[in-house]
Amino acid sequence: MKLKEKMKQGPVYGITCYTGAACAVEAIGGWGFDFVYLDLEHSSIDGLCNMERLILSALHAGVSPLVRTSGVHDSEIRQLLEMGAEGVVVPHCRTKEDVLEILKNAKFPPMGRRGGESNVRAAAYGTKGFSWSAYTKKSNEDTLVIPMDEDYEFSENIQEILDVPGIDAINFGPVDYALSVGAEVGYQAKDTRVQDAYALLAREAGKRSIGIMAPVVPSAAPDLKAAIGRGINMLILGNDMHHLQTALKSLRKEIESI
Repeated sequence: MKLKEKMKQGPVYGITCYTGAACAVEAIGGWGFDFVYLDLEHSSIDGLCNMERLILSALHAGVSPLVRTSGVHDSEIRQLLEMGAEGVVVPHCRTKEDVLEILKNAKFPPMGRRGGESNVRAAAYGTKGFSWSAYTKKSNEDTLVIPMDEDYEFSENIQEILDVPGIDAINFGPVDYALSVGAEVGYQAKDTRVQDAYALLAREAGKRSIGIMAPVVPSAAPDLKAAIGRGINMLILGNDMHHLQTALKSLRKEIESI
């Protein structure tokens, strides 16, 4: 089942992969998470060839691959979707024009202007009774477009941004949002300016039935319930490095207690 279909049934849960390790992606899928959040903005994942390996690992493990792009780039977005990514998360969207550009690059006509090619994974390489009309229609239906709200300009332009048809969810980034307004940085979003920005997003997205993706760290059951209560339906439960560091820290404490 595609991630967009799962989202209709309730909240979905995922983990970010910064290490670029295929085994980490497969483990995330093996434990039954709904999506893996692959990163081209901050990670050391080297180019689209290595990203393709991670997308393949996700598909093999039965976990939906979402890719945070390095920006609003026509060829990058198109190639990621052709490789099999189920959606793109695009950082630092500040205006309506940014979102329109994403949709233009991610969707086939009439929704956008994405270029087509049948010799790609997303089109099963033109096999199995390939049909252009069926392929483009299904791709437009299944592909998730997720701009990021991580700058104060997003809040200033939120009405016209969210009124753009075709947005599936907004990824709220509390760390970069805090940086943009000179607030204390942290996932807990203690500064009222960051809290108010999220409240504004939750209110306006809710009016339009647009989903909200956000990190929930720590990720104990009470934290998850509280996040869902705040309107978050795509929960990012930390990342592979965070969980590795947590395990290593715990192990180190055991050693030091001897």
